[in-house]
Amino acid sequence: MRSFASDNYSGVHPEVMDAIMQANKDHMSSYGADPVSAEAVELFREHFGKDAKVFFLGTGTATNTLILKHLTRSWNSIICSECAHITVDECGSCEAVAGLKLVHAETLNGKIQVDALEPLFAQVGDVHRSQPAVISITQNTELGTLYSVEEIRALCDFAHGRGLVVHMDGARIANAAAALGVSLREMTVDCGVDVLSFGGTKNGCMCAEAAVFINSDLGKDFEYVRKQGMQLVSKMRYVGAQFKALFTDDLWKRNAEHSNSMAAKLAELAGRIDGVRITRPVEANGVFAIIPESVTAAMQSAFPFYVWDHTTGEVRWMTSWSTTDKDIEDFCAELSRLMGEA
Repeated sequence: MRSFASDNYSGVHPEVMDAIMQANKDHMSSYGADPVSAEAVELFREHFGKDAKVFFLGTGTATNTLILKHLTRSWNSIICSECAHITVDECGSCEAVAGLKLVHAETLNGKIQVDALEPLFAQVGDVHRSQPAVISITQNTELGTLYSVEEIRALCDFAHGRGLVVHMDGARIANAAAALGVSLREMTVDCGVDVLSFGGTKNGCMCAEAAVFINSDLGKDFEYVRKQGMQLVSKMRYVGAQFKALFTDDLWKRNAEHSNSMAAKLAELAGRIDGVRITRPVEANGVFAIIPESVTAAMQSAFPFYVWDHTTGEVRWMTSWSTTDKDIEDFCAELSRLMGEA
């Protein structure tokens, strides 16, 4: 099966799997007190600062939810976009687990605009209202678009000027950095991002995510939140090994660049097919399009993908580190055939 449903569908990159096998020797201390995890943490610090506090977890939902729980009190709210993963696709975990209120800011192409934030602060100090504590952005966004470095910096400046913290959902942070042609540091540390969830699973890893507190003071005692949140992995070395591989010889970047290039090729070839309308900017590894419902159903049986908006027929096609030129060509050949019959 060759899938365009999600980069989660892809397997584990061979270099990552080799690293797991290398870590599978002898006995090592558990719960992250092993040399493999320690080396991985130091590699993170090369990108996010020598004082960054790094914690490994197993899922992106847990990473986002536990970070936000740690940063807030029960009367606080999180400002995010209306399409943010934390509000749409995490089954209410912020509300159920963290007890938080999510407030939606208006967006443009999935991106929060600074101008749209000011009205959300009109009732700060009003005891009847939840009080904003965090602005959460996703990079790249759920719509496949990218915040520029300047846009991230502007949002951070706005947040810090009002005493708020900035969280970045970095499920596809590697794709974003590769697409923008910047380092991970330039897109986060240098812009003022305080904490991020770093996604490894969508970039060639297996159950490997990280909470990275660039502002190390904010990471104080997070280890207890992780434990209470049931995310303290016993055999942590296998998670650490994956991140070691990802940060060795820029595997994270190579995987992301390949994934992004495959999406660009998919958009180009599919966009040439009569009746196929590419609906959003293709800036990373996601392609959004509208095709007839009958074609969608037939295509999904051969190449799984998700319908993004059932009201419009908009679909989403995702590429990954393992997507090949042949995958794209086969997909577009079948799409062209079915569109011709529609």
